[in-house]
Order: sequence, then C-alpha cells, then structure tokens
Amino acid sequence: VQLQAFGGGLVQAGGFLRLSCAASGRTFRTYVLGWFRQAPGKEREFVSAISRSGGSTYYADSVKGRFTISRDNAKNIMYLQMNSLKPDDTAVYYCAADRSLILSSYSSGSEYDYWGQGTQVTVSS
Repeated sequence: VQLQAFGGGLVQAGGFLRLSCAASGRTFRTYVLGWFRQAPGKEREFVSAISRSGGSTYYADSVKGRFTISRDNAKNIMYLQMNSLKPDDTAVYYCAADRSLILSSYSSGSEYDYWGQGTQVTVSS
C-alpha cells in the first residue's frame, strides 16, 4: 500500500487542523493505521492508531481529548482531527499502515511496514 499524508500547515495555538492520509490499493480495510510525529531534535512518537474496522481507537496521553482519528474504508482514507492545538504539537506528522499488526503493538512505530511522506504541522504561540 502507498500512503500520502496531507493537510498540515501553520496554525495559532488553540486552533485546529485536519490531517488526511490517502492510500492506494483495494485492501485498505485490512490494515491497522496509525499516526506518528517527529519534532526537531526529538525521536518519533506515537500519536494515534485505529483498528481495521475503525471500531477501536488509541491515543497518546498528550493528545487524548484533543485529537480524533477516523477512517473511511470505502474511500481509502484516514483522518486525524486535531483541536486545541498547542505549540508542543509542532512536528512532522506521518501516517503508517500494517497488515499483520496485532492491536497490542499499535504504538510501536517499528511494527508498521508502510509510511507516508509526512506533513508539517506548526503551531505558533
């Protein structure tokens, strides 16, 4: 599967953005999907993940209550709605997918085989 993330941009603190991750292929619904981010000088970190059906979602504590992940298997697309953005949310955001991932490993980036190119999110104070 090929992934393309888009929707990033510059926003003021307290604002919102919606990231999208479009995927190719006809087996989109068989992949666990995730969002990760990497800020300058920091390691990549888990943000959110969603199960194949979309029925289960997972969030990092730092974004819980502010971000919402969703997917549309009919359109081969995943979303990350980001509200109440903070300067600490500034990072390059990557979408990822894996077909064989077990849900208990959703937060481990090394478990995902496919990655999008990343989209920059900058939150100004």
